This record gives sequence, structure tokens and C-alpha cells, in this order.
Amino acid sequence: MKHVCYSLIAASLLPASFALASDTTYPVNLTNCGVEISVASPPEQTVTVGQSATEILYSLGLADSVVGTSVWFNPVLPQFTDVNEQIERIANDDPSFEAVVNKRPDLVAVQYEWHVGPTGSVASRDQFHELGIATYIMPADCDTKDNSTGGDGTRTAAFSTESIYKGITELAEIYDVQDAGEALVTDLNAREEHAINLASSLDLPEDLSAVFWFSSTDLGVSPFVAGQLGAPGYMMDKLGIRNVIESDEEWPTVGWESIAKADPDVIVIAAMDRRRFPADDIEAKREFLHNDPVTSEMTAVRNNRIVEMDAHAMSATMRSIYGLESLAEALSTMSFN
Repeated sequence: MKHVCYSLIAASLLPASFALASDTTYPVNLTNCGVEISVASPPEQTVTVGQSATEILYSLGLADSVVGTSVWFNPVLPQFTDVNEQIERIANDDPSFEAVVNKRPDLVAVQYEWHVGPTGSVASRDQFHELGIATYIMPADCDTKDNSTGGDGTRTAAFSTESIYKGITELAEIYDVQDAGEALVTDLNAREEHAINLASSLDLPEDLSAVFWFSSTDLGVSPFVAGQLGAPGYMMDKLGIRNVIESDEEWPTVGWESIAKADPDVIVIAAMDRRRFPADDIEAKREFLHNDPVTSEMTAVRNNRIVEMDAHAMSATMRSIYGLESLAEALSTMSFN
């Protein structure tokens, strides 16, 4: 039997749309990223395609139900290192359809629709559903986002952490662990608010600007930088920072000459284990910024206002809130005089 006890203070931190925990009534029927899904009982064997889904399930105390993981950008959150080492990593990047199915999952939890979607690089949702395997895509990748445009998709409205909380709450319902879901949302909500308050307490310039550099297919070519409406846009908006990139694409490519002309006050660079492109290496990013004749003259580079952030935090994930915290803390150490 589940025991739930919340103080009024804890309950007040929850968004108004969240009620106190109750037992799941099965089947659970949801509309998930435009697809109707039905889960008849708590999933016992789950494969994750995407680090976000993996870490949320771990955070909900559901590691025992995870039989395989894939698509990793950064090391797992430190508190889950031991747990994660006991679970098979099917692939660092995209797994094959066969590798996922061979784990005999009853649910596949997915971070990006382009992995499991209409033209998924792993498979379509129909391919899994035809085998009786349910799929769940994190709402942060489809709420306020059009993935039919190709690539990383285009935001139709600004990313909000409400989509993260929605994903946590729906997964908690699917697995019948609503109390754990509400505790996690409460914690993340408090951390989000603390970071915003910290930035508000700082004497930051009114027109503080920044650019987020994720990676580049090669050093020196136009980098993948954050558009206005994704997770980095959310961070900048909450902390009172102007994004010098005006695109609504998730990760448009923009020339360094254009970025240098905009001359952001702060550059945020992604740190990751992935090595698909040369600029995935954060030390290569730093070396390029300091030695390229164009980028080395930028205000942020000359004043060493370069912030490292987990690549995973730059995607629309639970870690985006951790990224918000780390950016606020970095700003608190900087001088803009």
C-alpha cells in the first residue's frame, strides 16, 4: 500500500494543475504526442531511447523496471551511477529496432520524436505497437513543437517546464508512483524558483545578451546555436538575458561573423561525452573561441565570460532546470563593468 503525506507548504509549490497523489486506475489512457496510448498495468520491462526518459524513471525510483538504455550525451546524474552500471546500455547513440525489441519491453520511453515517430530513426510508433509494445514520448519534445519540419524541429511556442512536469506526472501515473512524481515536481519547481530569484538579486546589465553553442559539424563552420524558443531560450528569458539568435528553429546554424557582429556578453558552450563532431569536445570549443581571429575579438571571449553547461541541459529535459541553476550561479561570479 502506498502512503502519502504532504505538508501544505509542499503542496503549495506544485502547479495548480497537479492534484495530490492517488492510486492509478488501469488501463491508463493518454494522448501522447498526438497518439492515443493505453497501458493496462504498470510496465515491468522498459527500454529507454534518450537520456531524459532514463533519468526521469530513475528519479521516480523505477530503475528496477529499466532493462536497457540508449542515446547518451553526458554521464548519468551522480546519484544514479551505481544503479545505471547494472543496466545494459544498448547503444550510446541510436539503437537498432531489433536491439530494443530483443529486450522484450512492454514500454519504450523516448526523449526525441525523431528517434521513435512517423519517420523515426529507430522505428515508427506503429512498428512497436504492432508488436504489443507501448511507446511514450516525453511531451517536452512535441508540446509547442513541430517535428515534421525535419532536423531538430521547430518550436511553435516557447518551451515551458510545464511540459517537463507533465511528462513526470504522466509517467508516474503509468507506473503507479504518483507520490514520487509529485515529490520530484515539487523539488524541481523549488530549484527553478531559487535560480530565478538568484538572478533577480544580481546587478546585471539591462541588455545582457548571450548565445548558446551546442556543437558544429567542424570547427570554423557555422555552429549549431540555440534558437529563441527552446530550453536555452527558456533559461535566458527566466534570467533576463537577450538571445542574440532570433530564429524559432531549435538549433539553427548561424555564421560566426554574424554572431561576432551581435557580440553577446556571455557564451554558453555544451559539454558532452558524444564525439560525433569535432566541436563536441568542449576543449576544442574553448581553443577555437580563443584562437580564431573572428571569435577571439568577441566581448565574451576577451572577458572570459564563457560558461560550460551539460549538453543534456540544453535540450528540453529535467536537466534544463539544473542548467538554469548553473547559469544563474555563473552569472553571480561575473563582472560586467
